[in-house]
Amino acid sequence: MSDIESTLTRIQGHKGVIGVIIVNNQGVPLRSTFEHDAMTKQYADLVPGLADLARNLVRDLDPQNDLEFLRIRSHKHEIMVAAKDDFVLLVIQDPNAAST
Repeated sequence: MSDIESTLTRIQGHKGVIGVIIVNNQGVPLRSTFEHDAMTKQYADLVPGLADLARNLVRDLDPQNDLEFLRIRSHKHEIMVAAKDDFVLLVIQDPNAAST
């Protein structure tokens, strides 16, 4: 098993994790643990754009700084975004899983 696959398996094993997606800079999903391609495509189309906006905001506030991590929480889901130069890692989880 490759390092990427083992990392995805390790992340997927955490309590409450619904899915993990790796997206390249063009918004193309490289790896996904979702069973439904429509769900993967929806997250891959929308979240990296939001991460770019957040990265630009951080750079506008301090040009010597950069976005490392973005956390988005709603009632149903929590989306954790690790924005790197070559790819974006998305982890979608149930924020209420720890309390149940």
